[in-house]
Amino acid sequence: MHTAEHLLNGEMARRYGHGRAFSAHIERKKSKLDYHLPKGLTDEELRSLEDYINHIVGEDIEVTEEFLTQAEAMDRFDMSRLPDGASDTLRVVNIGKYDQCLCAGTHVGRTGEIGVFRITSSRYENGVQRIVFKLGQ
Repeated sequence: MHTAEHLLNGEMARRYGHGRAFSAHIERKKSKLDYHLPKGLTDEELRSLEDYINHIVGEDIEVTEEFLTQAEAMDRFDMSRLPDGASDTLRVVNIGKYDQCLCAGTHVGRTGEIGVFRITSSRYENGVQRIVFKLGQ
């Protein structure tokens, strides 16, 4: 679930240019992400995102990690969400060419382990696009 969240966040930032989710609730059964967007996503855009993530899942890309100091990470990552008192050594999760993100979460070894990615609902209200997704076989 966490690896799928990275893929969706990376693609949302690339496609729409408004950054990663400002709020996330990641659970085993379903997860939701909230984005600041000037307009809601269409059904076609949501299906395109779903297809994109499932394509990467099908590619079975290796998920790797690297460790950087905070000073090294400053040039590559948004440090604004780093909690106060965070260690000087930070973990970066890499999903091939698709995403790189500071993260302390649990990830699969390869994208093929994610399973089928499905956007189960979405809504747009007051400049916030919420996307709810599940994983399955």
